[in-house]
Amino acid sequence: MDKATKKILTATALIVAGASMAMARGPEFGGEHMNFEHFDADGSGEITQEDLALLADEKFGTLDADGSGGVSEAEFVAAAEGRAAERAARMFARLDADGDGVLSRDALENRRQRGFGERMISRLDEDDSGGVSAEEFEAGMERMAGRGKDRRGGGKERGWGRWHN
Repeated sequence: MDKATKKILTATALIVAGASMAMARGPEFGGEHMNFEHFDADGSGEITQEDLALLADEKFGTLDADGSGGVSEAEFVAAAEGRAAERAARMFARLDADGDGVLSRDALENRRQRGFGERMISRLDEDDSGGVSAEEFEAGMERMAGRGKDRRGGGKERGWGRWHN
């Protein structure tokens, strides 16, 4: 097996794994609404390995913008930037309550006042001082970085919404 084929197979495996994670994680994946019909690519009424392979081929084709049979760093970055831009546009639309295309300071402050700051501090403030020290911040970042490992390993989930004081 040549090097290019190995790379394509590796990328395909990663894409299929990503699709599987999307099914487990919820409806949003790459800006697309996921449902049964999406994963049942051939319309047979059940999701099979062949369906996932078709989806992987489709996703790879999207990433391989120039059709070269491989995904360059530029293509990979462009795809990620596109997804980030789509998410940012959806977030902007949610925040722009009056639809005028401009976010006022009040709109951004109202978002902050919906409790994010308070939740963040309460979750990171291990000594209940009302503030977060550098040590508490670093410990919280380490817990957040490890939350995916906990899920994959079958351990206790420790995402932002699951931390306890």
